[in-house]
Amino acid sequence: MARKDALLRLHERLISKRDTLRKKLTGDAQFDVQNYNTGGDVGDAANSGSQNELNTQLKALESRELVQIERAIELIRDGRYGRCEVCSASIPITRLKALPYTLLCVDCQREQEELGGDAFDSDVDWSSAYEHEGRMSEKELTLGDIDID
Repeated sequence: MARKDALLRLHERLISKRDTLRKKLTGDAQFDVQNYNTGGDVGDAANSGSQNELNTQLKALESRELVQIERAIELIRDGRYGRCEVCSASIPITRLKALPYTLLCVDCQREQEELGGDAFDSDVDWSSAYEHEGRMSEKELTLGDIDID
């Protein structure tokens, strides 16, 4: 009975988080449309471009989280929530409390990460975000930083 109560509370958290993310993503999209053409000089355009790049990456992460939350809610409705999608083992409540939209037990998650990432990571371009951050840093370049073909 305690597991059912915990799952009910997790369902409520997931619904709340889903609604919050939906509002945020919708609000961000409306803000982007309003602020698309603000004018200004080249510096303003460069700053705007870098900010847009970071915002795009954050939206991708939030969108991914929303998909995972909606999947978890679907699993709750189907009565399959709390079971690992790979090995079908029961996921401990403590893990579900920490990460309520997880679909994998700790062992399967660790194995997947060791094999090279997350099944949901395909829509996020981490190399682009890393390169962008590097371009925005004040660090001086060295010869080793320059690729020569």
